[in-house]
Amino acid sequence: MSPGSIFIKITLRERRLYLYQRQQLFNSYPIAIGKPSTPSPIGSWEIINKKIMDGRQVYGTRWLGLSKPNYGIHGTNNPSCIGKAVSLGCIRMHNHDIETIFSLVHLGTSVKIL
Repeated sequence: MSPGSIFIKITLRERRLYLYQRQQLFNSYPIAIGKPSTPSPIGSWEIINKKIMDGRQVYGTRWLGLSKPNYGIHGTNNPSCIGKAVSLGCIRMHNHDIETIFSLVHLGTSVKIL
């Protein structure tokens, strides 16, 4: 799959991440977002790094770094936070969900946060 064929749209109000493949919705996933004092960054970004994590830290098992410094999409070691506004601005996903999209998302993948 080429990087341009995958696109991520995150809707903060719905607390969902939408993964598009070739302009068609592939799937959507529940997320946790930034709390009011540390909101998730609205705008257009790109995935600039990827990392497999050990799962013991707040980042869960996978990290997808955004072109907005210090922000990313990652798993969580606290699945009860999904659906809530609790992070320092990052987008948190269930580990099984971030593991599903990790292999589909390439460096340069577009991410729009609304």
